[in-house]
Amino acid sequence: MRRIGLVVVLALGLLGYTAAAAQEAGKLWRVGFLSPYSADFDKGWRAALRNGLRELGYSEGKNVVMVERHTEGRHERFQELAAELASSRIDVFVVHGNLQAIRAAEKASSAIPIVFIANPDPVGLGLVASLARPGGNMTGLSDFHAELAPKRVELLKEAVPSLSRLAVLYNKTPLGLRALRDSQAAAAALRLTVVPVEIREGPGRDDIDRVFATIKRERAEGLNVLYGAAHIHLSRAADLAARDRIPTIGTTRISAEAGYLISYGADFPGLYRRAATYIDKILKGIKPADLPIEQPTKFELVVNLKTARTLGLTIPPSVLGRADQVIE
Repeated sequence: MRRIGLVVVLALGLLGYTAAAAQEAGKLWRVGFLSPYSADFDKGWRAALRNGLRELGYSEGKNVVMVERHTEGRHERFQELAAELASSRIDVFVVHGNLQAIRAAEKASSAIPIVFIANPDPVGLGLVASLARPGGNMTGLSDFHAELAPKRVELLKEAVPSLSRLAVLYNKTPLGLRALRDSQAAAAALRLTVVPVEIREGPGRDDIDRVFATIKRERAEGLNVLYGAAHIHLSRAADLAARDRIPTIGTTRISAEAGYLISYGADFPGLYRRAATYIDKILKGIKPADLPIEQPTKFELVVNLKTARTLGLTIPPSVLGRADQVIE
């Protein structure tokens, strides 16, 4: 009788496990995506995220759905949109690395795990305890933005040897001020005069026009656009740079694709694709606190030769030879 009872218990346990596994296998996971940009601006990055999820066995509409909210540059909407996502029964927040966006997601729910993508300095900004052991309810990927600021100054000077006055467009945030200081130090070593030009986060079109009026008035001969500055109106900024014949360097590939002369920074589509592995692990039960922050290993140098021709510039072979992509 004992043996029969044991068999019955084991059989019931197996049935319970099978039912639970089947229920989990049939679950439709909900991934909430919060972006400071427009849907058109970051569509390539989101496509990379979806590709990463597909490679891990997730099929949109079958076992995963992406619920998206975009602020269109209106940063005052972060909290409203984060609350909308939290109330829509999402299983994980995915947030582009903007600090306000991450804090909005954190405030919207203390229970929903957060994966941030391309945050410049998660430890320095107080988001996590350390890169190795984040602690808390968030993890993700950094993009090394501030560390690359001096390199962008060097690259623009190498591409335009005659450059002597460099405008630096920055946001007045702790990170923006740090990147500005690092850019100024790099410029001093190259005997460049720096013209700091401040722009608020999530700028309006009028702000972009004002920026280029300032650059023209200050007789700057080049422009280094730091993290987050002018991204909302990237095409407008590129058009004004071309109009005023200002060689410009940006932080991501889409900057050069929009018309900047050069871009140099982390491989953002690669970061978004890698974020899928974080989502997968969290959905499988691993806590964000136990997932180390990943740092980028690939950096892209993109040169836009079409823009170079418009500006009447010849890009030195030393720069072209190192480019990961050349836009003809």
